[in-house]
Amino acid sequence: MKKNVGRRLAGLSLTAVLLLSSFTACQSKTAGTGLTKVTLNEVAHSIFYAPQYAAIELGYFKDEGIDLTLVNGAGADKVMTALVSGDADIGFMGSEASIYTYAGGSEDYAVNFAQLTQRAGNFLVARQPDDHFTWDKLKGTKVLGGRAGGMPQMVFEYILKKNGIDPKLDLTIDQSISFGLTAAAFTSDDSDYTVEFEPFATGLELEGNGYVVASLGTDSGYVPYTAYSARQSYLKAHPEVIQKFTNAIQKGLDYVNSHSAEEIAKTIQPQFKETPLENITAIVERYKSQDTWKEDTIFEQESFELLQNILEEAGELPKRVPYEDLVTTEYAKKAKK
Repeated sequence: MKKNVGRRLAGLSLTAVLLLSSFTACQSKTAGTGLTKVTLNEVAHSIFYAPQYAAIELGYFKDEGIDLTLVNGAGADKVMTALVSGDADIGFMGSEASIYTYAGGSEDYAVNFAQLTQRAGNFLVARQPDDHFTWDKLKGTKVLGGRAGGMPQMVFEYILKKNGIDPKLDLTIDQSISFGLTAAAFTSDDSDYTVEFEPFATGLELEGNGYVVASLGTDSGYVPYTAYSARQSYLKAHPEVIQKFTNAIQKGLDYVNSHSAEEIAKTIQPQFKETPLENITAIVERYKSQDTWKEDTIFEQESFELLQNILEEAGELPKRVPYEDLVTTEYAKKAKK
């Protein structure tokens, strides 16, 4: 197991996990509302996850009887730690974290019950515009990348290999910058490219400090980039909450897939108060144009196997894990009806 997520999570004591599972078995209600409290820890707060924010702003969670508390975990490893420790009821992150936890021997491991995005949400940003960019131009360059074992970095390496580029020998990938800080670092360091999520990619363009030259989502193909998961014990104790949560997310997907970028931007703007509406609109349109969001939340086996292929190629998977253990489609199928 690689040094990062799996090893840290595998070190959690089984006793502590079982105690926390017992503690969270009693789901509390918000006083005076009859709504069930649910804490959702997300990997990042990004327009990439527009269906989730549409569901929040349009009241879909409340309609389902859920009082949702949203926490920004700032990284899949931190989200999974919050989930395993009981600080979060539901985690939203790349499903690689659930694979690491399972492979690490966790008894009460996380199970993926709903998929949201089907493409990578990051972009390659260059110093200068390049209307004729090809991936072989990265040879001999320096790129600000992501954390080893995380989906952004693994998808980036997957694309490089698809284009005959060795990530270790043909270029230099700086992985020393913390998640969310690479855009700021790019404005002052000597890197030739950086891999950025929104709104950072568009922000660099508006500042004149960078230019999007490629979409990792387009060039990697359909990848199960982010999904919702919960511990086995929580799924067993609160199936009705998981179903209601999935119903709300499905409504959010239905909304973004049937409305314009302008309408979506206005709906989710309260979640991004510091970002101008026109910027949100441009970012939503960029994501819509590359078919980012699924039509349903069903996490198919084919997608799960592709994810494991990417992990294997990145050297992050000691052995393949069973789809049936780590994914349930029960709630997603009911939500789509």
